[in-house]
Amino acid sequence: MAESNRAGPADPDATNCQAVSPAALKQRAQQSPGPRQKYQSPAPGHCFKKVTLTKPTFCHSCSDFVWGLIGFLCEVCNFMCHEKCLKTLQAICTCMAPSQVQVPVAHCFSPAGHKKRFCCVCRKQTEGSTALRCEVCELHVHADCAAFSCADCRCCHLDGNLQQLDTFHHHWREGNLPSAARCEVCRRSCGSSEVLTGVRCEWCGITSHATCYRHVPPECTLGRLCSMLLHPACVRLTSRNFSKMHCYRITESCSQDLDNPEEADPPAAAAKDAQPAAPESGKQLIKVFDGDDAVKRGFFRLVPTCRDTKNEEVEAAMRAFYLPDEPHLFELEDSSDLLNRNASGPDNRNAPKDGGDARLLRAKPWRDDVIKVYAAWARSRSASISVSKTSTAASVLREVLLHLDRQGDDASNLRLQEVYMSSKQVQRQLLDPDEKIVDKLQEIRKLSLRQMNQTRFYVVENRNPAVEVSLLIVGLPPLLTKEEHRGLVEEHLKIKSHLVMFTHFYETQGAVALQVSCFSEAERIYMLAKDVSIYSKTLTSLVIPEIEHKKLGGDVCPLLVFVNPKSGGLKGRELLYGFRKLLNPHQVFDLSNGGPLAGLHTFREVPRFRVLVCGGDGTVGWVLGVLEAVRHKLVCREPPIGIVPLGTGNDLARILRWGAGYSGEDPHHILVSVDEADEVQMDRWTILLDAQDISEDGKENGFLEPPKIVQMNNYFGLGIDAELSLDFHLAREDEPDKFTSRFHNKGVYVRVGLQKISHSRSLHKELQLQVDNVQVQLPNIEGLIFLNISSWGSGADLWGSESDARFVRPRIDDGLLEVVGVTGVVHMGQVQSGFRCGIRIAQGSYIRLTVSRPIAVQVDGEPWTQEPGHIIISAAGPKVRMLRKTKLKQKKSAASRDGRLESPSSRDGGH
Repeated sequence: MAESNRAGPADPDATNCQAVSPAALKQRAQQSPGPRQKYQSPAPGHCFKKVTLTKPTFCHSCSDFVWGLIGFLCEVCNFMCHEKCLKTLQAICTCMAPSQVQVPVAHCFSPAGHKKRFCCVCRKQTEGSTALRCEVCELHVHADCAAFSCADCRCCHLDGNLQQLDTFHHHWREGNLPSAARCEVCRRSCGSSEVLTGVRCEWCGITSHATCYRHVPPECTLGRLCSMLLHPACVRLTSRNFSKMHCYRITESCSQDLDNPEEADPPAAAAKDAQPAAPESGKQLIKVFDGDDAVKRGFFRLVPTCRDTKNEEVEAAMRAFYLPDEPHLFELEDSSDLLNRNASGPDNRNAPKDGGDARLLRAKPWRDDVIKVYAAWARSRSASISVSKTSTAASVLREVLLHLDRQGDDASNLRLQEVYMSSKQVQRQLLDPDEKIVDKLQEIRKLSLRQMNQTRFYVVENRNPAVEVSLLIVGLPPLLTKEEHRGLVEEHLKIKSHLVMFTHFYETQGAVALQVSCFSEAERIYMLAKDVSIYSKTLTSLVIPEIEHKKLGGDVCPLLVFVNPKSGGLKGRELLYGFRKLLNPHQVFDLSNGGPLAGLHTFREVPRFRVLVCGGDGTVGWVLGVLEAVRHKLVCREPPIGIVPLGTGNDLARILRWGAGYSGEDPHHILVSVDEADEVQMDRWTILLDAQDISEDGKENGFLEPPKIVQMNNYFGLGIDAELSLDFHLAREDEPDKFTSRFHNKGVYVRVGLQKISHSRSLHKELQLQVDNVQVQLPNIEGLIFLNISSWGSGADLWGSESDARFVRPRIDDGLLEVVGVTGVVHMGQVQSGFRCGIRIAQGSYIRLTVSRPIAVQVDGEPWTQEPGHIIISAAGPKVRMLRKTKLKQKKSAASRDGRLESPSSRDGGH
């Protein structure tokens, strides 16, 4: 915050308070006599009073039960504690939170789930649809409290406003710890499901009591996941006006009201404070605004007050807005005239309606001010400077250099910068050297006292750094030349060639990468691309960070995470949230926003990395296909790939031991399993489908459609099993909202199968099969399946485990396909039940099929109807490297039982 201290005309000690900190002012206010006795605490900002407890209560400091009928409650932030904890309290009040920010970083708010959490502002439980959570850190707030939270999110990259430090420190977040969390210092339990208590580092995951964490060494080692985590010092992103949602490629699914919490329904914004109890006798609720901006937006707080006691009115209003200064420096004005002028103005959609008294909280006139100015080159260094009406930005700058022992620095190379640390966006503004500081402070206070509390000043270098914004444009028509892609982008996005450079072309994916040397042009292209369609396909634009791979340690192998949020009945959405909190969000990609190419392009210069794909078999095949298409542009051309099974069948995940389906496992445990997984090789196959008009005697009469090539990882089926997949696919396309659970999907498969139980088709009369150039006679079958893995149809062993001298035992890396037949739906059901296996026909590495009639086919669960013609299956280049989960040990390691390794997302249960 600006941390300015004022000496108003009513202050008898005005001449002695110029250099007094807000904490000292608050402590002095607590010591002053008044209608109620206030209790002192070493933690700044709190205003404790003794209360009588009427229900079971827990201490927010030590998390223990408060025995007896007496507790101590902060009237500002609702902090409750024992009398013994009051003397050693370390947790600061919410009103002082802006003063503790090390690096201002905005949050990425989205609607929270329905799990039990506690608001980090008012410390009350969040519930219902009004709760918000940050997608990057463990901040949970009520919608109406979000305006009072500050920009204290994790710093996940370097930009032009931050300088790299020699050491990387912990980033502490209070409360919402796992119930099994234990203090790193005293080893006692520090988590609670009843109150907001304890602190946790959001990088390494260690937990501690609020009174113990100061004994923890400040340097953070990134914890158990350090070998797969992308260190913030290795990521550079110059963003300026791009929001954090854009920088982290987070889909903006929130309503427009969430972008401006202040503009939420005004009565709802204040209802929480008015609900606990009815106004006492002689008191009423009044609407209080904290500045002209609040009046314009209609953002007020309901404050219970007594007409006869003006000092209590001001104090209650300051508590409602979480302001830490002394009450006698403020006053409540009648805001009727201002409200009437605002209501008659053009922008009056949020103007409060008539109904109750309204007051405007204003700062009284002052003679002197003290501001705290921070040094951008050293985050812990600052200086408190006294300012008067004649003080300018240049004079303040000279005094700051004097206090910081930097007198030899050339002041012309430095500037004073104003930083507004709003929870949604950090706004920076350079002050002119001749600008009057007192006038600036007065302007901010008149606009919003809350904004003044969240504003601070920095000394920064006066330079114009080179602007390099990287954008990835996805959605162009594929298989065009570079010149054609360049022409389409220049035509539809009207780019300025002297500001934009094409750096990468992905012809097969229909994407181009741009480097823009102007913020305004980058922002224009980014927003315009979202509204442009080419050949009926909307473009997608993404902000891409730069990974400085030379800074990565030799033992670091960062993990690139792809999540399909549409898989697994919305479980993918919660996995996205969990992985963003545990890792650097710049290494977690939403596949519904740009596909796999965005992540592979970001990691193109990383010499060594692993990939984790969260989705079904189709999602894994999608990622493998894109990787195959762009691997020649990657430094690490064969990254090993792990799987979190979110689909229906998950056959590939089964044979790699990742399980039959995701059942709510803690994301931290998943990442540890990926780190410990073994690498194995797996064959991939290319299928050439050459549709031709083939007569009954086998003669070719011309092409029916152009040939196409598809990649196969698991299996390729023709006939009855493909017909079932096709019927299921068509049913899902008709009603996609109903196919959100694995159980329902399998039920539809069963229903479709029963409809086909009487189906009869002599497939052996319509197909001719060659295996390794040898003609193979087909038995009387209804379906023909080519297997690359030993799991088919959600875990069934179609080939069987019995040994056969004619064939070798199948492996995923043996370079052979197994050819199996099924006689119908009943046979398939028996295979699924484990009573039978399929009819073994052949093994080989080169397959040629001749199809005489249209037939249903499916590749890895993706079905369609194939016209007559030739089908050729052959090996697809080099084998792919996959990650196979290590076998589970009989006993869990002590580390896995330790609360330090249980991520906060584990409290989401099954998500």
